[in-house]
Amino acid sequence: MKKMLAPYRISPQGMRRIRPFLPKFEPVIMRKAAIPVCAPDLTSREAKYVEEAMKSTWISGTGPFVERFENEYAKRVSKTRYAVAVNSGTSAIHLSLIACNIGPGDEVILPTFTMIATVNAVRYCGATPVLVDADPVTWNMDVAAVARKITKKTRAIMPVHIYGLPVDMDPINKLAKKHGLWVIEDASEAHGATYKGRSVGALGDIAAFSLFANKIVATGEGGIITTNSKKLADLVKLLRGHAFTPSHHFWHQYVGYSYEMTNLAAAVGLGQAERVAELVKKRRHNGAMYSKLLRDIPGITVPVEPKGYTNVHWMYCILVDKKKYGMDRDALRATLAKNGIETRTFFVPIHFQPPYYEQYRQELFPVAEALCRDGLYLPSASTLTKKEITTVCSVLHSAVRL
Repeated sequence: MKKMLAPYRISPQGMRRIRPFLPKFEPVIMRKAAIPVCAPDLTSREAKYVEEAMKSTWISGTGPFVERFENEYAKRVSKTRYAVAVNSGTSAIHLSLIACNIGPGDEVILPTFTMIATVNAVRYCGATPVLVDADPVTWNMDVAAVARKITKKTRAIMPVHIYGLPVDMDPINKLAKKHGLWVIEDASEAHGATYKGRSVGALGDIAAFSLFANKIVATGEGGIITTNSKKLADLVKLLRGHAFTPSHHFWHQYVGYSYEMTNLAAAVGLGQAERVAELVKKRRHNGAMYSKLLRDIPGITVPVEPKGYTNVHWMYCILVDKKKYGMDRDALRATLAKNGIETRTFFVPIHFQPPYYEQYRQELFPVAEALCRDGLYLPSASTLTKKEITTVCSVLHSAVRL
């Protein structure tokens, strides 16, 4: 009998537990968003390269802009020896795991507070995700909890640089070295961020970045893998294109994937990579302005930047304390929407997601749950103006109920 794929369901009892942490509604913006939550920052440079790619008729993954983009990204953004462009951030994570030989029976430690693509990629490999809670200050993975989750089956640690702030990587690398583990960075949100003078993407064995339209470096859809290992770089480059063997075209020694980036997308990526210093400067400038205007509002928590870290503010995020602010996160979102300001809520933790709830329902992750309940993205594009930021902050000041 034919059966279509069925969705995962959470029991009514489970939903009673989860519902208080989920957004109560999605606010309707009464007029067209005057200030969208994020938009790409594109210029005539990117348009020029795309036109050049189109005129060349090389629009597949074999065009010259792919290699040009990879070289530029490795040099300017991740400060690594190698970069390999692919068709999505999820593909980048998946190929990084595959290249590290992660498979059935293996465990990968990662945060529950992340976008679902991170854990899905582990699942694609047949491996078991092992979750840790978030740190209440940085919102990144609780590094101290990682050691407690290592078992004989652990093969990799996957730190996720949440919202553009690097994870504290030194203790993670120390643990990985002690136990012989891979360190695979999910750097999807952290283009241009640095940790103790070192670039995100060069802090572990291999790293995956997303190039989705709202990322600091964007190609619309796309991803890129970075590493200082020639062996890993050569392997992911082979795997992304069905693993065609160079000596015999239709001879495949690996199970490969159709994960190539098109020449057209790479043309956009090249223009973005050449402008990365400008794009990061804009995000950091906007983040500093937001923090200055918001940090004294009772009940509003602004993001941190520990000494030695660079927070690139992929999204400028706040927490809303209902008791101190006078309204909860969802009510504030509705108020902002009435003023034409688009927002987003924080990630719903992995252990609350229908495909994963049964696996983790006996575990507690209180910090991630609080972040899910209280967290909010404000408009965060590199193209934001001083007037737009001031407008957003004015609404937050006027909405507070002392």
